[in-house]
Amino acid sequence: MSIQDGQRATLVLGTRGSKLALCQSEWFQSKVEEAAPEVRVVLKKIQTSGDKIVDVPLAKIGGKGLFVKEIEDALLAGEIDFAVHSMKDVPAELPDGLEILCVPPREDARDALISRAGHVFQDLPLGATIGTASLRRQAQLLQVRPDLKIAMLRGNLDTRLRKLKEGQFDAIVLAAAGLHRLGWSETITEYLPPILSLPAIGQGALGIEGRTTDVFVRSILMRLTHEATHTTVTAERAFLRRLEGGCQVPIAAYATLSGEQLVVDGLVASVDGKTVLRDQIQGTHQQAHALGVQLAERLLIRGGDKILQEIYGAA
Repeated sequence: MSIQDGQRATLVLGTRGSKLALCQSEWFQSKVEEAAPEVRVVLKKIQTSGDKIVDVPLAKIGGKGLFVKEIEDALLAGEIDFAVHSMKDVPAELPDGLEILCVPPREDARDALISRAGHVFQDLPLGATIGTASLRRQAQLLQVRPDLKIAMLRGNLDTRLRKLKEGQFDAIVLAAAGLHRLGWSETITEYLPPILSLPAIGQGALGIEGRTTDVFVRSILMRLTHEATHTTVTAERAFLRRLEGGCQVPIAAYATLSGEQLVVDGLVASVDGKTVLRDQIQGTHQQAHALGVQLAERLLIRGGDKILQEIYGAA
């Protein structure tokens, strides 16, 4: 196969080394090889800063971008050809020369509660300790149950589940998608509905990142994009970009598509959950980006700007 026009017989897929990241990457590897049987895809594990630093809240060490930076450096250096990310880990702004080339079908976007004693959220004992590293989850759970104690929980999914079993927490909250992908759905005590815990931007979706100029990789990956997921994630990420938000800010957005009708829910909250601003906007699927921006601006006008200024000022 000639490489003069960018074609090659082997493509290198960059991935984090966690069990979940490898599961997601191996799944997408098989999809690429099905779509382009003439191409072989090999995986390259890349350790990120977010994987190395596990004893400090993400908000204090630079946010979710720490899970993608080293992988993006490898892309820009030509060491890998594309990368599979959990979309919720991808910052709103990408480095020059890189873009999301493919968004496969979305998994379950909801948060999941795993309780050591089998209690659903509303039945957790007074003052129960909940493990999560997410300020978004913390704010929403405290709004409903201010009696709860929120404790930092980081690490891979198996590490988090082990800490729960050891009795460090009464319950933990994780993304349902990761549990589903690893075949661990039976550990879930309760799915938290979006009305209680609005998901993170892009939660449950994968983002396949590559070089803007790589026509060959783009031509393969575009066949694997799921248009409905691409539309909903576009709206959510437009919301994120307008708020200039990262994981140090409790913000959330979740879009759903029914036919051509797109509904986007968005939220900005104070860390303690005492102030939670939430709104919804509707339109057509062609308006995905504009709807995300408009929803963010509504919440900024209603006081979201003050919440963000206070959080960034204290950071």
